[in-house]
Amino acid sequence: MGLGDLVQKAVYLGIGVASYAGEKAGEKLGELRVQVQKLADEMVDRGEMTAEEGRRFVDEMVSRAQQMPTVESTAKKPTEPRKIEILDDEEPTPTSAPPSGVDAMRQQVMDLQEELRRLKRD
Repeated sequence: MGLGDLVQKAVYLGIGVASYAGEKAGEKLGELRVQVQKLADEMVDRGEMTAEEGRRFVDEMVSRAQQMPTVESTAKKPTEPRKIEILDDEEPTPTSAPPSGVDAMRQQVMDLQEELRRLKRD
């Protein structure tokens, strides 16, 4: 198999995939049109819209569906990992265990503040 044959097969594969995708999109669009038409018919039967409004409604919905971007084209890839912040909202429970690093630092700050107040009074 020569390079020309490989290129030709690749082109045919691309055309085939595009054709298949077009057929599937057409099928889905046809299904959508049928469903929207049923909805419009029901609304016309109930007197919620006129036949002309129903036709415009169907045309508008199909037009919107044709213009909708695909999920892949709208998905944005993050440029960097998302940062996660972990908050500790739990109240410390009284235990006989030694205080954690944060609790020990808080206690030190409170002790230093108390000592500062005592020195200011003297």
